[in-house]
This record gives sequence, C-alpha cells and structure tokens, in this order.
Amino acid sequence: MIKVGNNPHSLPFFKSLKVQKLRDSFAQNKERNFVNGLYGSSKSFFVKELFRDNKRIFLWILNDKETAAYHFNDLENFMDKNECYFFPSSYKKNNAFINTDSQNKFLRTEIIKNLSLKSKPKIIVTYPEAIFEKVLIKKEIKNRKFKISIGQKIKLENLNERLFEYDFNKEDFVSQPGDFSIRGGIVDIFSYSNQLPFRIEFFGDEIESIRTFEIDSQMSNKTFKSIEILADLENKNSIQSRESLMDFLNPETLILIENSLYVQDELRNFYKLLKEKTYSDEIEKENLNNLFYNGKNFNLDLNKFSTIEFKKEINTPALFQTIPQPAFNKKFDLLIKYLIKFHEKEYSIRIFCSSKNQINRFNEIFEKIESDVSPILIEKSIYKGFINHQDKEVCFSDHEIFERYHKFNIRTGFSIKKRVRLNELNQLEKGDYVTHIDHGIGIFGGLQKIVVNGKKQEAVKLSYGERDTLYVSIHLIHKICKYNGKDGTKPKIFKLGSNAWKKIKLKAKKRVKELAFNLIETYAKRKLKKGFQYGPDSSIQHELEASFIYEDTPDQNKSTLDIKNDMESLQPMDRLICGDVGFGKTEIAIRAAFKAIDNGKQVAVLVPTTVLAFQHFKTFSNRLNNFPVTIDYLNRFRSNKEKNIIKSELKNGKIDLIIGTHQLVNKSIDFKNLGLLIVDEEQKFGVNVKEKIRSLKENIDVLTLTATPIPRTLQYSLMSARDLSIITTPPQNRFPIESNIVLFKEEIITKAINFEIQRGGQVFFIHNRIENIQEVSALISRLVPNAEIAIAHGKVQGKKLEKTMLDFINGKFDVLISTTIVESGLDVPNANTIFINNAQNFGLSDLHQMRGRVGRSNKKAFCYFICAPFSSITKEARKRIEAIEQHTELGSGFYIAMKDLEIRGAGDLLGAEQSGFINDIGFETYQKILKEAVEDLKSKEFKDLFDKDLDAKNIVNNFQIDTDLEILFPDSYITNIKERLKLYKKLSEIKVENELKEFKENLKDRFGKIPQESIDLLKTVELKWIAISVGFEKIILKNDKLICQFISDKEHNYYSSGNFQKTLKTILQNKKMCEVKEKKNKDGDILIVVFKGVNSVDKAINNLKVF
Repeated sequence: MIKVGNNPHSLPFFKSLKVQKLRDSFAQNKERNFVNGLYGSSKSFFVKELFRDNKRIFLWILNDKETAAYHFNDLENFMDKNECYFFPSSYKKNNAFINTDSQNKFLRTEIIKNLSLKSKPKIIVTYPEAIFEKVLIKKEIKNRKFKISIGQKIKLENLNERLFEYDFNKEDFVSQPGDFSIRGGIVDIFSYSNQLPFRIEFFGDEIESIRTFEIDSQMSNKTFKSIEILADLENKNSIQSRESLMDFLNPETLILIENSLYVQDELRNFYKLLKEKTYSDEIEKENLNNLFYNGKNFNLDLNKFSTIEFKKEINTPALFQTIPQPAFNKKFDLLIKYLIKFHEKEYSIRIFCSSKNQINRFNEIFEKIESDVSPILIEKSIYKGFINHQDKEVCFSDHEIFERYHKFNIRTGFSIKKRVRLNELNQLEKGDYVTHIDHGIGIFGGLQKIVVNGKKQEAVKLSYGERDTLYVSIHLIHKICKYNGKDGTKPKIFKLGSNAWKKIKLKAKKRVKELAFNLIETYAKRKLKKGFQYGPDSSIQHELEASFIYEDTPDQNKSTLDIKNDMESLQPMDRLICGDVGFGKTEIAIRAAFKAIDNGKQVAVLVPTTVLAFQHFKTFSNRLNNFPVTIDYLNRFRSNKEKNIIKSELKNGKIDLIIGTHQLVNKSIDFKNLGLLIVDEEQKFGVNVKEKIRSLKENIDVLTLTATPIPRTLQYSLMSARDLSIITTPPQNRFPIESNIVLFKEEIITKAINFEIQRGGQVFFIHNRIENIQEVSALISRLVPNAEIAIAHGKVQGKKLEKTMLDFINGKFDVLISTTIVESGLDVPNANTIFINNAQNFGLSDLHQMRGRVGRSNKKAFCYFICAPFSSITKEARKRIEAIEQHTELGSGFYIAMKDLEIRGAGDLLGAEQSGFINDIGFETYQKILKEAVEDLKSKEFKDLFDKDLDAKNIVNNFQIDTDLEILFPDSYITNIKERLKLYKKLSEIKVENELKEFKENLKDRFGKIPQESIDLLKTVELKWIAISVGFEKIILKNDKLICQFISDKEHNYYSSGNFQKTLKTILQNKKMCEVKEKKNKDGDILIVVFKGVNSVDKAINNLKVF
C-alpha cells in the first residue's frame, strides 16, 4: 500500500531523543559543540528539529551560496514561512563586491530590521560573502524609518523632501525598493518594509487611503490603516555607523556552522581581494574596514555564542549514523531491492517528490512489483537523500533516483517584472522611425495638441522629410507602429502624398497574398489526403516519456499532445515546432520518433550540417539507449563501405531511425517503411533540398523544428496555413547561467578555465577577429599550459573545420577558440563556460544565442562578457550588456532579443523576397498586411475550408473614427507624455469588455478620478465595437452629425451575408432617425448612413444600438 503524506509527524527525526538531549545541553552553555555523521538533507531535518520549541535565533552559516540555498529550501518546505529566512550578500555576483542587487538588499534589510527588534525565534541561513558585509548598527535603524497613517496631514512637498533625505529615488513609475513617484494627489512608494509598493492617495494635505499594488498590472490589492516606510539599511552612505553581523546579533543566538576554519579563510580572502583592488575600484581603501568584516577574529567572535559545528573531532565517535542516498543509475530493480532490504529490517521509508507527476510515477513502479514495501510519498523536494541507521529511517529524493536536475529557489523578496515586455521594446522615442499604413515611413515627433472645430485634441506628430508633417489623431493610433527592420537597417522616407509608398505597399500586398495563397493551398491539400493512422500510446511510450530528466513544461506537454493528435488522425502531419535555444524541441522530436518506431515505421531526421548530424546521433542514441531502437547516421565522414551498409539496412528495415544531412533525400536512399520525417532548421537548406523535402512530404508525417522565434501575430496568421506549436517556457529545473561582465584580466580567465577543466568540463572562447585569433590562442596556452586548445573560424577549410568541431564535441579539446560560427546549432553539454571577447561589439540576439551554447546540462554554467571599460563604450552597448547580464534565466533572452530574432525568423520562414518587404515597410506593417491577406483568402478563395472560422469581429480590418469632440487624456491627468502614448496605444488594442473594465479601473487606481474627456475616450471603444459588428469601417462624429460608412470593398462577403440584409432592414424601419446615401470618392461610390443631432459619444452609441 503506497501512502502519500505531508504530515509533519511523517518527517524524519521527529522522536529522536539524541536531538532532545542536544537541545537541552545547548540551552545551558556557550561552548563549541561538534555534531557529525549527518549527510545531505539530514542536516536540514536536524536543524529543524533542534529549533522546535526553541526561544532563540539560529544563524546557520554554510560554506557557499548554493549549499545555503538548498538547505534553506529544505527548511522552507517543512517549516512556517516566518520561521526561516535567507540572508544573502547584497551583491549580484559571488566574490565580486561591485553592483548591488536590489532583491538581495531587500532580503538583507528585512532580516536586519527584524533582528533589531525583539522578534520571534527564527532560523537565518547564510554563507561567507553575506556575513563579510557589515550591517547598520541598531540605534541607526530607528532613524531610517517613519510611519504613515490614514487621516494624517502632511504636505506633498514635505513628504517628497523626506523621501529624498532617506535616499529614495524619484521615478516616473516605481519598479524596485527605494523608488517613489508623485502623480497629482497620488504617491507611490516602494518601501524596504514590504514585498509590494504602497499607493498613498491624498485629499488636499490629508491621507485618504493607503494600499499596495502589483508592479506589472499597476492594480491595487490590499488596503492599510497605517504603514511603515523603511529606507535601504544597506545604503553605503552610512559608512561610519556599521558593525559586523557577529557584533549585531543578540548574544543568545545559536550559531550553526559547517566549517569555522573554512569560513574564516574565506573572509580573509575576500578582504585581501578587495584590498588589492582585484575586483573593485569603487571602494576606497580607507572605507574597507567600515564596510567589510576582515574575519581575523572570526573564531574569537564565535566563542561569544553557543555554537554547533558540523564536523568530527579527532578521536570521538560519530554522533549520528546517516549515510548518503546510494546511486541507482536509473536501475529501478536495484532501488526495489534496497527498499525491500530496509523494509525487512523495519526501517521507515520516505520518498520526497517534487511534484504530483513524480508521485504518480512511483505509484506505477510500485504497482508492478509484488512486495509489502509501502513507502510514504511526500510531495516536497529535498536537497539530498540519506539513510539514518540510528533511527531506522530511509529518506530518498526523487531527483537523485531518476537522475533529474534539482534547482534551488530563493524568493526574490519583492514583486518584479520577470522579463522585458515587448511593448517596452516597442516604446516610441522622439526621432524613431514610424510606419503609417497609409502614408509610409516617417519620423516620430511626440504627442501634440491640435484644434479641430474649436475643440482641443491630441495627435501624434510625424515628419516626412524637412517640410512635410502629418498629425495622426489618437483615434487612428492603430495605423502607426514603430519601424523595425533587419539588423538596424535605416528605411527610406518618401515625400508625403507621393505614389512611391503606394507602389511598394501594393507590390508587397500582391506578393504576400501569393505567399499566403500557396501556404493555405498546401495546407488544404494535405487536409484532404489520407495518411497512416498511429495507435494510442503504449506502455513503453509512457516509460520513455517518464524517463526524461527534466520536468516537462506546459508548452512541451501541449506540443507533444498536438503531435500525437496529428499522428493518431487520418490526415498526414505537417507541424512546425518553434522554440528558443534549449527549450526541449529535441525531446519532443524523440517522443514523436519513438511513437512512429513503436508503430512499425522508420524515421528520418534531416539536419543542415555534418556536425549537427553527429550531435543528434549522440543525443538520440543516449536518450533511447535503454529501448529497442536501432539508430545510425549518414554524413560525408562515413566511408563508402559504411554508407552502402546503411543504405542496405534502411531498405530491409534493420535501421529504425536514421539521422543525416541532405544525402538522406537522394534517390539512392530507399526506405522499407518510412513513416516520419523530422526536419531541423529547414530554412538552412538550399532550394534543391527544399524541393526534395516537399516531394517527400506528400505521403508521410512531417515534423519541422526551428529555434528562431516567430512573432505571435505572425503565428496567428500562419495557423490558418500551417499547424504550429510554440514553446515559450524554459525547462524549470535548468540552472540559470551565471553571467559576469569583466575586463580582460589574465587572472580571471586563468581561474575560470582551470575551474571548468578541473570539474571535467570544456570552454568556449569567442573572439570574432580572425586576424589576431592566433595571438589569443597563444595567450591562453601561456595562461593554461595543460589545456588542449583548438581554433575554429570561417577561413578554416570545410572538412578541417568540421573535424575540429567534432573533436571538441567528443572531448578531445578543453578550449575552443572561435569566431561566432558557434552562435547557433552547436550543442556541447560538457562545455559550461563561455568567454565572449569584446562583448560590447555584439547585438543582443547574438549575445543571447552565444550564451545559449552553455548551460545545457546539470552543471552550473558561466558566461563572461569581456568588455572594454564602461567609460570607453557607447551608452547603447552598455545597456545591451547590462540587459543580457541581468536576464540570466534561460528563456529571458527570448524576450530581450525578440525583435531582432523575430525579424530574422520571419525572413527565414517566409523567404528572401519577403525579408526584403519587411525592410521596405517595417516588420509590424508587414505582419498587418499578411494577417489581412490571410483573412481575405479565408473569406473568399478558401471560404468552404474556413467558413466556421469567420467571425463578425474580423469583417473590418482598419476601423476609423474621426471626430471634433474633445476626447483625450488631459495633461493635468497624465503628465508623462510617454505614458499617455502607451495608454492610447493600449486602448486601441482592447478587444473585449473585461479588458476595457480593467483598463478603466487601472486608470482610476493610478491617476485618480477620471475626467469627462477621458470617460468619453473610453466610450469610443464601445462605439467602435458596435460599429464593426454592424459592418461599418469608418465613423465621422462632427458638426452634430454621425456618419457611418459601410465596408468599401464591394466584393467583400459581408454584402452577401445575412448581417448586411438585417442592417438594411433596420435602416428602412428607422427612416425618421437615419437615412442611407451614396458618397462618391476616388475608389467609387461608398454607402453611408447619416444620423442628425448627434453631439456626444453617448448619443452615437444609443443610435447604433438600434442595429
């Protein structure tokens, strides 16, 4: 019987008498006590049990941040949140005391403040770098905080002054602790006392309300009667008022330490490093003693406290008898034997699982065996499993049993935007190029007030050359977008009113429509064909998927399900899987391939390069090692004899899965029963190969993989023409890559390369100048004489270059010095350190893709951006480097580099000519045109195929409102011009009622009571929706008249729909209210409906409601 339990009574050490005796003895003395015989997470459970019923603070000092974080996670999983805290260093990088991290500072401030009060007992987990920094003395903390309450009277200028005194920074909008902003009578303050910022609303000089709000949505949530504003206690301005953590702590504190001599040596080394100015030129030598704890007296300081050290004294017996969890190498029969053995010895058995999926997996394993073994499955993860012989306990971790990766997780301390949003990347600055869909590319000149019929309105100013200016009403803001071209290409600006833009747009439209037609036609033909129908998943398929060492992401799950649905249907599959570097596309391909083989079919994996063929061969072979699958590969390095054997075995069905380059599509290759073709990076193949792939595709299932991201709007357009699965979530248990910005210093390079080689790894060193790459190689040979070094660049002869790459993959070299040819495609799981020389010269997407070469295994990866001093590089280059350094999580670069990568991706996916159009008209405009072309084809040429997809909301593509009413966000309401523009843009994109309601609430929350002209602006969105549903594409609300213009395209299927007939009938029934007219313009007669006596948005809405 399998038990599942999270009850604390089911946890280890609950009844350990030895722990009870230790607890009693520590309460009576201040001696150094030694505890030994504890391994892995048994230490965490020991500390947890020791803390039980305790009335004092515990400080647990581990040897490094990683180990500290893992043990902290153990405690956090099995204790109340307010009982354990993590005390980090306030700096971003280990051993580099420059660049503080606001999240770390927040966590430190929270703990220092709590310790300065008579706070409840708690366990604080830390490590040497964190205690190396001195903290603010207790009496100074009182001077760094103040209270604010509802009903309190305070002048805004006085609050502003006080916040400056406390070193808060005034910003337009707060984003991190230490920020504040003032907008009219609303003040936002991000105090160091709370995980969310506060919003304080004034009525005159009196505080009317206090609430917290989310940074991302800007929406308020919880209200307060009184709050405390706490300044940064880690601020280095108060240099003279600091002391070591050891002096700051209450004498009653119990200190637990891994190794006191190691910690003392570390503290001395840090101090020595700073003294020699190895890492920092920012800290003056005379301030070192005031800011940092030199550790000379660390052991003497420890004697002031009761101390437990986790090490064995000489000639003393082990206090506990725990041993590490054995390695089972995924051999479950061995695991079962172990568990049966311990069960017979009456040991209690617990398996700690990271998720419900893992619990289900164990249930399946234990159901298959006939045994009395009944482990307790606990849905909580632990750092490392152990066996406790003394108390007869077995505590295993699931990630060690399955050899899955286990990552620590430290809470950030406060809410923060997890990624650079696309709308932030697309924010307009004065001088930016902007595309207007009707008038072409101009230069953005900001927002400007204009007067229409004596009423004030707001418009976007666009300049076309020196003389031409266009003012675009905020109601037509959807017609403009930031110009994004390939690789920073400058666009051509045409004179306003010239035919040049019209010609370019017409040509682009024509070609785009042809492209869309071909895509949809191919898609439609495939849907009519019959293919092989695969059966449902077998037990061996489940076994393969369960053996994946990572936790599946939701996107991976969905993509796998999409593929299985395709394979189990009657139509042949043609699916594109799109996802960033390292997002698990290969695993999805392996599962699809295995399903095909399990159903008696052969699989071909087509790749663009020889190196990639070999890499995939290794990956597929390792993954399918324990399953009955025959795999081989074909590339130009195979001898003729080997090639002939492979061809013969493919023909007679002895090979299940073949991986190869373009040779796979040659006529000489004959398969016995090919069922699935997997194409990796199809865009990298030549035209002839693509044609051969196309002819192969007709009767078999096809799965295409690409690492180049496709923009979301393009995805929706293409979904009508191709089955598409997008993976945007990175694997959860991958380690983030530790990124460091460094100067070119020999000691840093030497230390990092030696560290990687000593742990059995390999190193990439990117140097993008072929002319002096040999000098760099000579330098690294001198610094690391024992390292085997190889050089790779574009001028090396093809076969030699491939051999060098393959030798590096096979571990023959320790360091590969190369140009950016490793930017994408090269997968070396054993290479986990990369240097990028002169990083300031690369674009964001290049940096992101090069960094993606490392961090592809269970080892922690390091990336060093070697830069010239910041003072000598451009502001843009500095921003790029800082952005990529901060976004260390796998996948965050997907957002940072999105624009550049998307444009490349669109060009790769759609072809060279389309790539040219993207440059001519801008990426966003291109996407709009493609979307319109697809919608048009769906409503006309392919109406029968897509009839069910047609929606009344899609019948109008470019809706317009023209009015002389004063409808805008007044300057006095939203003072920040960029924010006004952002909100106008956001309002134009709102599609549903709930979004509009949320937008309105957000406005009220952030800026106060909404003025009438802004209320009317919000109502124009409702007016637009009603008009579109009727079939109007333009509304003119001027001179007390409402003029509604029908769709100008006479061929539009709207005119043959019941919707149009219904509208005409309604007009005839309401002749007194409105009349139908024909209006002449350059495109011919247009049908319009005129309502008189309409002078407000409300009246316009009421009139249209008759339809």
